[in-house]
Amino acid sequence: MDVNIRYVDVDISDTLNTFTKEKLNKLFVRYDFLIGAAVRFKQDEHSHTKGKICDIELSLPGPRIFATSDEAKHEVAVRKTISDLEKQLKRRKEVFKTH
Repeated sequence: MDVNIRYVDVDISDTLNTFTKEKLNKLFVRYDFLIGAAVRFKQDEHSHTKGKICDIELSLPGPRIFATSDEAKHEVAVRKTISDLEKQLKRRKEVFKTH
């Protein structure tokens, strides 16, 4: 499992790194065809209610899968983004089963 985490205009957090890797590890265990993940944390200075953005791009055979979410906390954004990715992975896995 290759996970690359970047912080854009956000302080680096070891706890957020650990949390994100734990959540992604569950996906890597369930979907063995995954190669790696690129995670980017950003903050939208103009948003007053949310503004914590998490982008995750998964590498796998075929086109890459991408999801993003904008929430009040980065942890919630990670959960939402991974949930969106899991929906896409379920559809992709069905395509693999038919071939």
